[in-house]
Amino acid sequence: MQNIEIDLKASDKYKIIKDTSEKRNIRFTVYELCEIASVSKSGYYNWLNNADKRESREIQDKEDFDLILEAYNYKGIKKGAKSIYMRLLRHNPPVVMNIKKIRRLMKKYGLFCKMRVANPYKQMIKAIKANTTFNNSLNREFRNRGERTILLTDITYIRLNDGFAYLSVILDAYTKECL
Repeated sequence: MQNIEIDLKASDKYKIIKDTSEKRNIRFTVYELCEIASVSKSGYYNWLNNADKRESREIQDKEDFDLILEAYNYKGIKKGAKSIYMRLLRHNPPVVMNIKKIRRLMKKYGLFCKMRVANPYKQMIKAIKANTTFNNSLNREFRNRGERTILLTDITYIRLNDGFAYLSVILDAYTKECL
């Protein structure tokens, strides 16, 4: 017997062995077929006896993938595995699913999210800028410039019950009064 190496998954090899052994005029035993396929006989029989478990797992995977697909398309924005995980936690009722399982099912069913590409113009601007700090031309001499020539400002956030409010104050550096 000559061993020919075929690049197949073990489950595909088991399926070929099963189909071949069920034919009436086959001259090979299951042991010989397993040797030819370079798989173990116990692995083949284990695969054969667990067909119902594989089917139930396939059904469960399909149900979980439907939830993943719903989270993936939420608000029309395509999401990656981590965003899907967070979306499933906010689902009603919350769905707890491992990120590895989400990635496995996305790969299995051919679902992917495009990687965001960095803006090349932003990168060019960052590369061109030599220094982002400005010269201190005032040297804290605010009184010499006159009224309403130097204005100072600050912003603060005020937390409210349903969100935030923003408060901005503009101060004249010469007269020190709020405008």
